[in-house]
Amino acid sequence: MSEVRDNQHETESGKGVPDGLDQRNSPCTDRSNMELQGLSPPLSSPSAGPSPSPSASAESSDLLLLPWEILTHIASYLPAHCLINVLPKVCRTLSTVGEDTTAWQLRAQRLIGSRVRFPVGPRDDFDWPTSCLEMEQLITFWAGEVQHVTKQSEEEMDRVRLEERGQVAEGHENEGGDEVVRVGVAAQEVAYGADEGMEVVMEVENGEIQAVLDEDQMEQLREGLEGRLEVDAAALIEDGRMELNADVGPDAAHLVQNDFAYPRYLDDRGRMEMVHHQPSRSPSPPPALECITLPSSHIALVNSVLLLGGKGAVCATGSRDYDVKLWDLEEGSNGTLLHTLGRKGDFTSHQGWVWCLASEGPLLASGSFDSTVRLWDLQAGGTNRGLIRTGSAVLCLSCQNDVLLAGTFNKRINMYDTRAAEPLIKSVHLHGNAVMCLAADDTYIISGSEDCTVAVYDCRAMKALKKIKLSSYLSSMSYSGYEVWAGDKKGMMHSFSMQTGTLKLLSRFDVGHTALVTGIHKSAGSLYTCSTDKTVKIHIPSGPPRTLCTLCHAGVVHGLSVEAGIVAVSTGDDTVNIWRPRK
Repeated sequence: MSEVRDNQHETESGKGVPDGLDQRNSPCTDRSNMELQGLSPPLSSPSAGPSPSPSASAESSDLLLLPWEILTHIASYLPAHCLINVLPKVCRTLSTVGEDTTAWQLRAQRLIGSRVRFPVGPRDDFDWPTSCLEMEQLITFWAGEVQHVTKQSEEEMDRVRLEERGQVAEGHENEGGDEVVRVGVAAQEVAYGADEGMEVVMEVENGEIQAVLDEDQMEQLREGLEGRLEVDAAALIEDGRMELNADVGPDAAHLVQNDFAYPRYLDDRGRMEMVHHQPSRSPSPPPALECITLPSSHIALVNSVLLLGGKGAVCATGSRDYDVKLWDLEEGSNGTLLHTLGRKGDFTSHQGWVWCLASEGPLLASGSFDSTVRLWDLQAGGTNRGLIRTGSAVLCLSCQNDVLLAGTFNKRINMYDTRAAEPLIKSVHLHGNAVMCLAADDTYIISGSEDCTVAVYDCRAMKALKKIKLSSYLSSMSYSGYEVWAGDKKGMMHSFSMQTGTLKLLSRFDVGHTALVTGIHKSAGSLYTCSTDKTVKIHIPSGPPRTLCTLCHAGVVHGLSVEAGIVAVSTGDDTVNIWRPRK
């Protein structure tokens, strides 16, 4: 209750609080009222200056003269990117609309549902606008991708059955084309709050979202939105019911449905295996994402993949063929190999399996089973920048400014200054077994080990702060804001809060993985996971997580990387799949 009271007090004293709350600090009570008067002069007033469009100016005046609560209510129907990137450029008054934390919280609740926790970790300084923007993009891309493939697969299965019976009628190719268009935009309409008549099924999850307002105030804010709160993104997320094959891209994908969902196909399981070999002949809009497969270049399994540059235009891959390769994802239809990294005179990048990659600015680091970390200069085309000998196989890496962290098989975390001739700063022994995963910021290092412990180390004080014992060891980890998310050997997800060096276990979730989690990426509004169970899952990071999509591969998935909405996946063979927004 104390946490709820504190959050309530913070919200009431913040900016842009709608009618019904304490408006002493509302941006519309002082400065904004003055702006409204100044921005709405008569057209004949000489002080108004030139106006490119008198009619547009009059409409703008009418809008700005609306009560603040009505203005924020109208803004709630706009996409998040419009509130963040467009309205601030219109005028100063509208720029304050995006500063209303309560409005962003209600938007997040509409996207996720009212009976889940979000965020799972601390709410202090949580970036609500970014989280809503990422969630809307995630729903638009991935829920729409599932629906597109779902409809396409249904049509293909119908056509195969009819062809086998000799009942294919002329014009069957165009059947249902209009319906596909509506399905393709459904996810975007829900994310943007624009869909009025969509039939949905709400899934009720345990765990209430923490309230930031009392019931009367929340009711007043949500008046007029109650119908829409029932039509939220939770309807697109029926966890575990939709899986699509992503082995060779969306054109070869097929949907796996539960038996009760499509009883008319129960007798056609043998035919489902041949469906994905049939080219689609029904006209349909392109999905929001496209999948490309990098040209085959590695000759062994790809263990690690990393998107570089901030925009996902370059990709690095590390393989069991001992090589590290750089790829240009914007060149050619399926990307182009730029370089195979290596020192002059060497046949390969390393002398053992390349197991992990990390990058910071122009520096790329690769860790290998040959007990070395090699440094590469991306600005110089991937030329060799240095060699660090670790004394044991390198299992995980993390870069923070000019400090490189390496977790090794011999139970140690090594800290290196990548600029120094003698790079080793300190070697720390925190665990009783191999260090499997690392996450860090400028102050703290969080590590997971095969001894089933997770530890926190203070880099500035040079001392261990805390160690937590778990039932299964952590195999991958992601640190974002005040939250740490990690996957374990059994496929479970663990969420921790991390504030001022205090690590606290919050929750343990089953997201559907059945084996070791090999990769995880967590941001304010997105969660990506992959596993040796041959799947990649895309979730909204609520408590419990809402799974939007499951991508099934033919082989084990060894890792993933996410940057600027682009997802790179290293599969159980020598290929790498790239999912990216369609241009």
